[in-house]
Amino acid sequence: MGNDLPLTYIRSVIENALSEDIGPGDITTSLLIAEDQIAEGFITAEEDVIAAGILVAEEVFKTLDPDAVFETLARDGESISAGTKIIRVQGKAKALLTGERVALNFLQRLSGIATLSRRYAEAVKGLPVRIVDTRKTTPGLRILEKYAVRIGGCRNHRFGLFDGILIKENHIALTSGVGVATNIVRDKSPHTIKVEVEVKNLEEVREAAEGGADIIMLDNMDIPMMREAVGIIRNYKDKEIMIEASGGMGLDSVRNVALTGVDLISVGALTHSSSWVNISMDIFPVKS
Repeated sequence: MGNDLPLTYIRSVIENALSEDIGPGDITTSLLIAEDQIAEGFITAEEDVIAAGILVAEEVFKTLDPDAVFETLARDGESISAGTKIIRVQGKAKALLTGERVALNFLQRLSGIATLSRRYAEAVKGLPVRIVDTRKTTPGLRILEKYAVRIGGCRNHRFGLFDGILIKENHIALTSGVGVATNIVRDKSPHTIKVEVEVKNLEEVREAAEGGADIIMLDNMDIPMMREAVGIIRNYKDKEIMIEASGGMGLDSVRNVALTGVDLISVGALTHSSSWVNISMDIFPVKS
């Protein structure tokens, strides 16, 4: 379906969402609307947004009415002004009414993530740093939500526990410390996978570097400590170690964090605290 979203996954997510909402049937629509009635619907942004999930919304209606006809009036990643129509769809009135809420839910959620992501990307514009997301996503919707982050102009961290090594505080608590944990993982992991370690103070920064970390995550450090940590890592035995900052990164502070010289800033808020945006749908009868 384009935009690097796997169609099989999208259809599975949509089927689950429709099943949850429709159950054994849309009672109201089945009582009021004739099977052969045709309608036209317009989906409109009611506030300024970065659009995301347009093709997902269309797929909702295609699932309910394979013969529905669409006119896409905007694209994912586009900055949409309030009052702008995003999608025009014509098809069975029953399908439009039954799919309306699910289609809007996807659009409102994903556009909300994309809109917030764009704000974060703009906040560090011009600086050599990347804003990345986290695994703090809605269960079952991670691929979609991480897609919306990219659409907004930020980047993805690892997708799951399977595609990256990240030694976190609770791993360290169950071993003999940062240095030991890093050494163990470094010795056992494939050479093709980078090793990232979460640290909370300067002593742990040194242990992680000495243990062979490829990426060091500075977790919940204040700006002065973060700046000192960056200096230690940059001067460590001429080894290039990537530096990530994490923990409570707000729009008001993210640029100051970027100015410390870190390479990455991970922001859980991109997905877990983004607000749904206001997008509506109006449906009209089509005369035969």
